[in-house]
Amino acid sequence: MRARPISHDVLVEELTERISGRPPDGWVRVAVDGAPAARPEALADDLVAPLRLRGRPVLRVSAGDYLRPASLRLEHGRTDPDAFYEDWLDVRALRREVLEPLEAGGSGQVLPKLWDSGIDRAFRLPYQELPRGGVLLLDGTLLLGQGLVFEVSVHVWLSAGALRRGTPERESWRLPAYERYEREALPQEAADVVVRADHPDRLAVLVT
Repeated sequence: MRARPISHDVLVEELTERISGRPPDGWVRVAVDGAPAARPEALADDLVAPLRLRGRPVLRVSAGDYLRPASLRLEHGRTDPDAFYEDWLDVRALRREVLEPLEAGGSGQVLPKLWDSGIDRAFRLPYQELPRGGVLLLDGTLLLGQGLVFEVSVHVWLSAGALRRGTPERESWRLPAYERYEREALPQEAADVVVRADHPDRLAVLVT
């Protein structure tokens, strides 16, 4: 792959054009994937306003609100990288409550949040209807390679050094999980768009 330098504003513009260019008679499910140090949620947030300006209704969902209960998530302890990789995200619930309702013939009824991992209980929020033609912006980590279906997928990539520097010491136990993700899920190959973000002020899009 070669790297094409790009500013943040141009990146947002290009992603907006790519997403809004999808057929307007169906929903567009967008994944913005990356380790927390890459701040995928910030990029997803920045896409909301320009998509709405183009007439696309937008619903923001974070995979962090779809973690499994602590009794399941932490069964092997609080710092097990393999459990973090395999067991933390409630993939079935995310598919059932967020992605499948936006398939062709779906209801459009999405549950924006499921589980509050901070207090370990359900949010108990109502479903939200995303009108046909709307865009789901889902941010999270370890999203690709899970069998989840997206119309557009973006992977915000950090080199091993940048990832290590950007990860708080209290979360450094997760680094082997991110390495495993790169090795097994191959997010740079799986994603439609790969953004290199070692330096937030000097972004690059990786192209083949």
